[in-house]
Amino acid sequence: MIRIFLTGYMGAGKTTLGKALARRMVLEFIDLDWYIEERFHKTVSQLFAERGEDGFRLLERNMLHEVGEFEDVVISVGGGTPCFFDNMDYMNHQGMTVFLDVNTDVLFRRLRVATQQRPILQGKTDEELREFIGKALTIRLPHYQKACYTFDGSQLENRSQIAASVDRLQELLGL
Repeated sequence: MIRIFLTGYMGAGKTTLGKALARRMVLEFIDLDWYIEERFHKTVSQLFAERGEDGFRLLERNMLHEVGEFEDVVISVGGGTPCFFDNMDYMNHQGMTVFLDVNTDVLFRRLRVATQQRPILQGKTDEELREFIGKALTIRLPHYQKACYTFDGSQLENRSQIAASVDRLQELLGL
């Protein structure tokens, strides 16, 4: 039985690497945000607006505990998931946790082109976006660093980099 949780800031490559790893290992891939949206037939943004952050984080925790029981799966969790409740402890207990460590410059470059898909980033100037990422990383890093493994997620820009990253991740995890 294999259960791998990928954590890290938005834009770190959790979904990109998770899909590729799951495909290579013939495992199911679950993006926790997508799972929540499918279950509730609403976007994460809608759920956040309706329930507030506290309500959404409780829902997210419950859904994490649901998918955390699945077997032979790679799970990509939201950037904030590890920072609430006992979520990191739970994931560490349930399977292997990997923090995709990506520096602010790489995150800025990736997120700068995705601001329309991420409501929390909309309307920010480049300077505001870089500052927003830096502050959020500072706050979240202690939670991310509780993962069993830390992995450099900066090399996920093309197929060959993704394949090489999957090789390195499998080696790191001993799979």
